[in-house]
Amino acid sequence: MNPSTVVVTAASIHPDAAAMLAEHRVVYADVRAGEAALEELCRTERPSAIMVRYGNISEKVIGASPNLRVIAKHGVGTDNIDKAAAARLGIPVTAALGSNSQAVAEHTLGLMFACARMTCWLDARMRSGHWDKDRYAGIELAGATLGLIGAGSIGKRVADVALALGMQVLVCDPYTAPGSLPQGVRLVDLETLVAESHVVSLHCPLTADTRQLLNAQRLAKLQDRTIVINTARAGLIDEPSLWQELRANRLYAGIDCFEDEPLGADSPWLSAPNTVITPHIGGTTTTAFRQMGVMAAESILQHLAG
Repeated sequence: MNPSTVVVTAASIHPDAAAMLAEHRVVYADVRAGEAALEELCRTERPSAIMVRYGNISEKVIGASPNLRVIAKHGVGTDNIDKAAAARLGIPVTAALGSNSQAVAEHTLGLMFACARMTCWLDARMRSGHWDKDRYAGIELAGATLGLIGAGSIGKRVADVALALGMQVLVCDPYTAPGSLPQGVRLVDLETLVAESHVVSLHCPLTADTRQLLNAQRLAKLQDRTIVINTARAGLIDEPSLWQELRANRLYAGIDCFEDEPLGADSPWLSAPNTVITPHIGGTTTTAFRQMGVMAAESILQHLAG
């Protein structure tokens, strides 16, 4: 195999993934690089492959290298890659499917527990000298209804744990057959899920059909004290409408992905009540980080080998 150049839109990848690409020239991009910087990098380096972790891979970026043969996502979601442009140019786009499913499922459950028991709020209050034992009342999840929007490898893992907790589980997923779901899980339409759930967790891709899936109207129909969890993709929720519901002290939210990342100092998320926020790390564990890198590297090597 002749050595090729691989551009990685991250500062590093797992050592095992880097070792797999050792026979090639690997160039790491600044994680803050915008479209113009990535386009210039690809024009200068003329990579045969791009491993995508950060940044938007637009048509200009894809078309900048005449040698490009594959775009491999270091992860699962490919909404930051212009797949239509890649298809027009004959460049395959691959994803490390399943690589971080367990990590995201565990983070989803962690956010759900943190919201139900107000863990972060209590921690901050205690460190400020408060003892809120008399005024505190958490939400018990046993007997509550969990609504999963999307029942792929992540959603099914979350469902298994929720069932073990004694929760009722609803699923809305047009690509899931009723017989493929665990016993006791009900397949319903979105409006039923919104009306009946005490926890709503998003596990679907961001597409034209799913953008703003939880819009102002659906958020308004959620029961009081419903917990909304998003470890999937920003854009699935109407953020300003959710902020309004949070400020009205009506809902709780555990959010791992945001329309504007990283959050600015004036972001409304920083002052949103009843909220647990994390910096888009749901799929980032030591195990998942290795699996994402290794699977992306495998894809690159396969395509470069022809």
